[in-house]
Amino acid sequence: MGTWNSRGLRGSTFEDMINRTNERYQEKGLALIQKIPTPITPVRIDKEHRHITLAYFEQRSTVDYIGAVQGIPVCFDAKECVAETFPLQNIHKHQVAFMGDFEKQGGIAFLLIYYSAKNILYYMRYEEMLAFWKRAESGGRKSFRFDELDASFFLELKGGCMVPYLDGMNLDLERRENLDNK
Repeated sequence: MGTWNSRGLRGSTFEDMINRTNERYQEKGLALIQKIPTPITPVRIDKEHRHITLAYFEQRSTVDYIGAVQGIPVCFDAKECVAETFPLQNIHKHQVAFMGDFEKQGGIAFLLIYYSAKNILYYMRYEEMLAFWKRAESGGRKSFRFDELDASFFLELKGGCMVPYLDGMNLDLERRENLDNK
C-alpha cells in the first residue's frame, strides 16, 4: 500500500489537460474515455479546510484511463517527467502486466508522457515501453533517455491544452497494420 499526499498532485495539470481533451473527443463522437479513480482510505482530514491530508491506497490501480476509440478498446497511463531521463520505477509491474493483458485482448495500451520542462508530449506504444522494461529486467538501464524515443511519436499540444493522443494512436495503428501486412 502506498500513501497519498500533496506530492501526488504533481501530474494534476497534465491530467486536467487530458480530461478536457477526453471531453472534447466525446463531444465530437471520436472517443469515450473515462478517468479511473484510485480508491483511497483517508487517515487524516483537515476539517477546517475540508481536505484529506493523508490517505492510503486501498488497492493497486491499473491505469489512469480506459475506454474506446471508434470501437477499439483503449487504456493508457499519464506520466509527467521534468528531466531528460524517465525512471522506469514510475511504471509499476502490475501496470505493465495489465497493459500486456489488455493488448492480448485486442486493445491498445500506451503511455502519455508529458516532458514539462520542454512542453512536449510523447505517445509511448506498449511495445516500446515493454522493450525498455525488459532491458531493465535483464540488468540494463533502469530508465530511458529522451533521445532514445521514436521521434515520430512526439505530439504537440494543440490550443495550449489539447492532448492530441488520437494522432499518436493513428500512427500506432498504421505501424501495427504495416507489420501485419509483412
